[in-house]
Amino acid sequence: MLDLSLLIIKYMPMMQKYSAAALLRHGLNRHTTWPRAWRCPPLKDAYDVIIIGAGGHGLATAYHLAKDHGITNVAVLERGWLGGGNIARNTVTIRSNYMRDASIPFYVKSVALYEELTKALNFNMMHSKRTMVDVVQTYPKMRELRRRQLTMDIYGSTYEQITVDALRRRIPALTGGGPDARLPIIGGMVHTDAGVNRHDAVAWGYARAIDAMGVEIHQQTAVESLVRGADGRIEGVQTNRGLVRAPKVAVAVSGHTTTLTETAGLKLPLRTMNLTAFVSEPVKPLVDVIVNCPDAGFYFSQSDKGEMVIGGAPDMGQSFRRDIKQHVFEDTVTAMLSLFPSFKKLKLLRQWGGHLDIAHDASPIMDQTDVPGLFITAGWWGGYKAIPAGGLTLAHLVATGRPHDLMSKFTLKRFRHLDYVMESGTTTAR
Repeated sequence: MLDLSLLIIKYMPMMQKYSAAALLRHGLNRHTTWPRAWRCPPLKDAYDVIIIGAGGHGLATAYHLAKDHGITNVAVLERGWLGGGNIARNTVTIRSNYMRDASIPFYVKSVALYEELTKALNFNMMHSKRTMVDVVQTYPKMRELRRRQLTMDIYGSTYEQITVDALRRRIPALTGGGPDARLPIIGGMVHTDAGVNRHDAVAWGYARAIDAMGVEIHQQTAVESLVRGADGRIEGVQTNRGLVRAPKVAVAVSGHTTTLTETAGLKLPLRTMNLTAFVSEPVKPLVDVIVNCPDAGFYFSQSDKGEMVIGGAPDMGQSFRRDIKQHVFEDTVTAMLSLFPSFKKLKLLRQWGGHLDIAHDASPIMDQTDVPGLFITAGWWGGYKAIPAGGLTLAHLVATGRPHDLMSKFTLKRFRHLDYVMESGTTTAR
């Protein structure tokens, strides 16, 4: 006869407290006694909430459902491996230099949550408050960023204008863009709140925390379709491992949002685009800030290992591809070498692409859909910086049925009434 007590003990949530003492204790045992970071429990037939996608937003939502609302009968379903989607395909830039009154408070909150995440999750995020420096080459862009500065000041987000000389002192490698250049540098803007951290640490930290609170993570569990009942409400999801029921389902799958919602007969104002990035070979410390060149169309930072992590403009064609297109790579490199000619000696180490869904106004969507019980978080252009606050606000929506104050302007209603939030703080609005 099956002893249920053994199963309960086997799958009882627990989380190792990381500390110097724990490191010493397990080191004496040749590090063979560390417990699993999270469980692999059997998939149940039903849950209170299903979250589709074990990326940053899905994991953060599960964390706040459990921590803030006491909802732990939750399954996070991931078709691949945890942290293998867009959270692993970005340039880890965290900032709050946005333009609109609806956007800035949200990103200010997200940046603040990121700065406390290492302590909150007991997992080293390697968070580095680097500062972002915008290199400005046209007067229309400078005028726009000055407007952004004045709006940001209202909400306590830092943004300051600096001279060309001060800009070059901050970034010694910036030797291009002189007075005789096609687009000479005319000044810069400094965003001191900006930073970077370790993307997989964010995923792993959230995973450990939610597992310890009883939330289940199921990898290699692909959701094939959403399932509606006779009354039209959401009833669950059909997966490659069978039907799983839940009265509430949250879709947090970035570029594949429409792929799933259309299985429930729901069309959304989104299109999927490819965004690429690439990394150079490691070199000695050269740049200690995040460099953003909005007029030229590229940005980069130097990792702790010395690699240049470089991103550019998106491929404007609709695509679900995850590799890089040659013309996007060439355009980005050409722009970068015009301002940083010494980088022509760098060798490319690796490259990748991610796909993300973009709304018509380049702002996110977080709402309960016309299908009762079905929630979406989508349209995140640069969604990495939004993970902590995105999880906080989606969990509030799922638990209470009401939009969080920080996301009240980003519902689907704005498309019905043409009440767009046209955000110039995103790359699409360059």
